[in-house]
Amino acid sequence: MTRILVLIIGLAIIGFIVWWFFGNHQVATATAAVSENNQNVDIEVNGGYSPEVVTLKKGVPATMNFTRKDASSCLDRVVFSDFGINQELPQNEQQTINIDTSKAGEFQWACGMDMFHGKLIIK
Repeated sequence: MTRILVLIIGLAIIGFIVWWFFGNHQVATATAAVSENNQNVDIEVNGGYSPEVVTLKKGVPATMNFTRKDASSCLDRVVFSDFGINQELPQNEQQTINIDTSKAGEFQWACGMDMFHGKLIIK
């Protein structure tokens, strides 16, 4: 009886781990609205990025406004390796980052430790 109980608990834990790492989780997305030939999107940094996926219009100047509310040192920087951006994010302050939208594609951003990620889509 003990072996069956241990087997059931073990399978439940394995199932949870598979769901956690490989499951289809909902992510917050945003499309920047174009206003007066500029586009803006606000991103809250609190245990990750929200929204995590941002869509921008190609050829229109864009700014992403990051506000870090999380005190962890992991999220104190944001890195856009494709754009050569490695920007400090002071806690509880808005940090504006200008994005070059001249090239369409999908680009990643991450925290300084590469643990939390976001995706930028330019189309």
